[in-house]
Amino acid sequence: QVQLVESGGGLVQAGGSLRLSCAASKSVISSTMGWYRQAPGKQRELVADITSSGRTNYGDSVKGRFTISRDNTKNTVYLQMNSLKPEDTGVYYCNAHYPIGGYGYWGQGTQVTVSA
Repeated sequence: QVQLVESGGGLVQAGGSLRLSCAASKSVISSTMGWYRQAPGKQRELVADITSSGRTNYGDSVKGRFTISRDNTKNTVYLQMNSLKPEDTGVYYCNAHYPIGGYGYWGQGTQVTVSA
């Protein structure tokens, strides 16, 4: 079992920046770590993920604005969010996925609100 704890959310004006962190309770070096978000009334969607080898993938709406990274020495994954837009508002969830076992874990989420 892995516990994931997100932090860094908050209220920011459009054009601003936030950095989210997700700390895992133990090593997640073999997992693909991802950030997902869910806006009110919408389905949860992938924001970005990063494999154990460091390959990254981004949702189309955040390409060029968000950057995902991981520090395996700290069991932590980050999401740097720049040029934020009101449509980036939502609850951001951290996910750890283990491709070999086909299972994963979710954090409880952190709220990001971008005002116009």
